Amino acid sequence: MALHHCRSGEVAHLAALGDRATVTAALARTPAFEAIHLVVRAGQSIAPHRVAGSLTLYCIAGHARIESEVSAELKTGDWLFLEPGMPHAVKAIADTSLLLTILFDESAAG
Repeated sequence: MALHHCRSGEVAHLAALGDRATVTAALARTPAFEAIHLVVRAGQSIAPHRVAGSLTLYCIAGHARIESEVSAELKTGDWLFLEPGMPHAVKAIADTSLLLTILFDESAAG
């Protein structure tokens, strides 16, 4: 089953983190851009991986640790930028809601 992605002008509701039914959801994707509402529950991890594009993580709510060349902790209101291809992993310290955006720019194509 294909994931639903918003069309231009379509409103998406990012459900509250306190609702246990709230899970990761794809929001939009074009050849140049992707947006995902990333929900990671306390104690869960996303294994180390790389993304072929510049990425940002905005912490809507919660607390997560990002392991990369430079590790960082994201809490509500924090924002992080990672260069294309930079390996990283995510570990949720508390239930965490992140807005992940990826720009598939030319520098990532190589």
